This record gives sequence, structure tokens and C-alpha cells, in this order.
Amino acid sequence: MKYLGSMLFVTLLALPTGAMAAGAHEDLACVGCHGIHTAKAGEVIFAVAPNSLDVNPRTQKIYSGVTALCLGCHQSSDKGGDDILPIAGHMSHPFNITEINPKVAAVPTSLLREGSFECVSCHDPHPSNPNYRYLRVDTEGGSSMSRFCSVCHSAKADPKNVNKEPLFSSMDQRKAGN
Repeated sequence: MKYLGSMLFVTLLALPTGAMAAGAHEDLACVGCHGIHTAKAGEVIFAVAPNSLDVNPRTQKIYSGVTALCLGCHQSSDKGGDDILPIAGHMSHPFNITEINPKVAAVPTSLLREGSFECVSCHDPHPSNPNYRYLRVDTEGGSSMSRFCSVCHSAKADPKNVNKEPLFSSMDQRKAGN
């Protein structure tokens, strides 16, 4: 009985830790990604070094912009990242692209970053994002991925699952309080 009481106590202590494990970005403060003392007016300065090694298989050029920042952490070390949940660019959804085939997707302009489809087109990495894998659409914990995919691929989605909701965004502080 004493053993069961101890196990229950340990389990209850671990619950808050498990709840925080919903996403890795919750453990980061702002300065985990953003530099505060190097910022200049109108710029967002990052504390993470952009990945300067990983090559986009579509363009054969090194990734740039926000995607290079994401790949600073989310790529394997042999490709210039920090080995934190590395992605496989050749096996995932395309990103860091400026030309989108309209026969494949109708990407809303609100998802483009300076005309480019980036990691942040689908993901909002800020801890205020309550969605599964930091997606910009609530997928009910990943069980309704078609709601998310239908944002750009509505012709291929079940009409009752086509997303008509606003996309989650914490990216533009100019919109705060408006």
C-alpha cells in the first residue's frame, strides 16, 4: 500500500511536466529565439543562427529567410541544424518556395511571407498557439487534419471539412489590440 501511495504521489508530480510537454516552444522564453539587445527599428532579430548549410532540393540554393531560422534548430547537425526534431525537406510539404502551382494549391496571400511560402505559413511557433504542432488551424489534436489541409487544398477536401475559420496568428504585433 505504501508503494502505491508513493507511485500515486510521483505520478501527480509528473502531470504538470507532462502537460508542458505538449510542445517544445513552451519552454522557451522570447530570447530563446529573439535577440533583445541587437534589435534595430523595424527589424526582428533572432538569437538562433539561421541555418547556412541546408540546401533546398527544389532550388539547389541554401534556405533563406524565416525558414533558415526554423532550420537552425529543426534540422540535423550534418545539415547545419541543432538536431531538434529535424525535418526531412525531401519528404515533407514544400517550404521556402515563391512559385506555387495553382493546380496543386490555392494558398491564401495571408499565409505568404514576403511572397514566399515558409514554415510559418503553416506553423505559428509562439507558445500562445494552442494548436497541435503549432499549426495555424485547430485540428482537434491532429484528428481533423483535413480542416488544416483544406485551407490551401479545398478542391481535394470533403466540403464539410473545408476550413472557413480565421487562421491563428501571433506574428504581427501591429494587429494586437485592434
